[in-house]
Amino acid sequence: MASELYNVIDALSREKGIDPQIVVNAVEDAIVVATRKYYKSQENLRAELDKESGQIRAFAVRTIVDGPEQIEDPLVQITLEDAKRIDPAAEVGGELRTYKPTDVLGRIAAQLAKQVIFQKVREAERDTIYNEYIGRVGEVINATIKRQEGQDVIVDLGKAEGRMPRKEQSRLESFAPGERARVVLVRVEKASKGPQVVVSRAVPELVSHLFQTEVPEIYDNTVVIRAIAREAGERTKIAVMSKDKDVDPVGACVGMKGMRVQSIIRELRGEKIDIIEYHEDPVTFAEKALQPAKVSRVTVLEGQEKHLEVIVDDSQLSLAIGKKGQNVRLAAKLLGWKIDIKSEEEKRQEVEDRMNVVLNQPATPLESVPDLEPGIIEKLVAAGITTVESVADMTPEQLEEVPGIGPKTVEKISIAVNNYFSSLDAAANAGNEEVPLPEDEVSTEAEGATEGEGATEAEAATEAEAATEAEGATEAEAATEDEASMEGGAAESATGPDSGGQSGDVTGLDQEPEAGPDSVEDLVETGQYYEAEVIEGIEDAPPADEAEVTTHERPAGENENVPDEEKPGEQR
Repeated sequence: MASELYNVIDALSREKGIDPQIVVNAVEDAIVVATRKYYKSQENLRAELDKESGQIRAFAVRTIVDGPEQIEDPLVQITLEDAKRIDPAAEVGGELRTYKPTDVLGRIAAQLAKQVIFQKVREAERDTIYNEYIGRVGEVINATIKRQEGQDVIVDLGKAEGRMPRKEQSRLESFAPGERARVVLVRVEKASKGPQVVVSRAVPELVSHLFQTEVPEIYDNTVVIRAIAREAGERTKIAVMSKDKDVDPVGACVGMKGMRVQSIIRELRGEKIDIIEYHEDPVTFAEKALQPAKVSRVTVLEGQEKHLEVIVDDSQLSLAIGKKGQNVRLAAKLLGWKIDIKSEEEKRQEVEDRMNVVLNQPATPLESVPDLEPGIIEKLVAAGITTVESVADMTPEQLEEVPGIGPKTVEKISIAVNNYFSSLDAAANAGNEEVPLPEDEVSTEAEGATEGEGATEAEAATEAEAATEAEGATEAEAATEDEASMEGGAAESATGPDSGGQSGDVTGLDQEPEAGPDSVEDLVETGQYYEAEVIEGIEDAPPADEAEVTTHERPAGENENVPDEEKPGEQR
């Protein structure tokens, strides 16, 4: 019959869910520690629990050797001769036990033994919990809400406690102590305080389990869940397909009057669920995944792995993107493809920009490259390569694919094109530099500036004389104009601004057309009448004081409006 101590150990083992032998070993280790502490001995101590009597005996163990020369540590070794004095049946290689009284152990030793027992039991319990739950990761477990610790929810899993962090909770859910909930075991962590079992209600596996529970077609594998994308507390998209052509996968998940999916929505506290039929074709699948938005067209972008471009109507753009990009984000997770959504207007503008770039791209013929041999140009033109820019964009491997062009020819083409572009860059840089003025022009400008500064005193006299001459010249001009009009304008034609001869040159006068009153009026109306009176270099002349300037206005002719602003040549 087992002793009372062993019965207590057995009950503790069942409560903690650990092996009773682990508790027995913990008690024996505790007695060893207490005995060593009491006797202050470095001997090799051991303890043994008698299951029948419940007595715990502690003893020192020494190994038996043949002679004294083989003894290295007298605390753990003993000669055969000395061992036979204690136990006549001792043999070389055996062990000799020397029992230590345990009834003399005091209160301190007993307290130390208690701590050791508790520590060993806790370690065994941790290992048991870890080994039990590490193989159940991803499983849905029925748990009871136990308490709230900060933002974490502690749940009772039966043999252990689970922790549900804030990020593993749904935004729409709140729990009261004692309430039951289905959770998914996501991971088991080894920590100093024991194994941490982390559970979640935000992972897609919970939705999959709920559909398997509510939809018989999914449970018997007639309808298969191919992909799930979820944002807990907001929206879930689930893609299903049927193995039986007579079974509608979406209708089976929705149920009659939506009873099946409504039951799942209640379990998730009102989370929205979109059920989509799965398609192998990513284009068709993308159109379904972006519902409720209506898609105009879907294009698979070339050269980019798993990248789709979706075009929608301008009015459907916000609906396709969803609140804070939620709809397109879930669709991308569901497909496993990257999705770019553009409106019709954005796509049209993009195409126009590309066309403008193509149309404005410079096209330089190959003949513009001086170092390129005519034979090479003929081969390139025969292959459809007619511009220098096209050659520059090609790789050496692409050039070698042109008939008649080998590696050496490719090298010649590369050198010639590089030299051509280098010469263009050099010419552009040279054009940007400032061109220095010749020394004679610089000196002339400097002298002109000096003379202009010193000519201020002479200006007054010169302008006064010019004013006097201008007053006397008014009547002469009028007479001259009358004579010119009466004589047919021959003099004006000979010396006018359009004439190729000089003053006094009468060559070709007989071939010039005669100016009549109508032609003179036309010249006056178009302003050409005063062009001959503009003084050359008047822009370079220094400004005169207002007091020294005399202005003479020409009397307006018939049918002639004189503008308010002065015409060139009126100021003399």
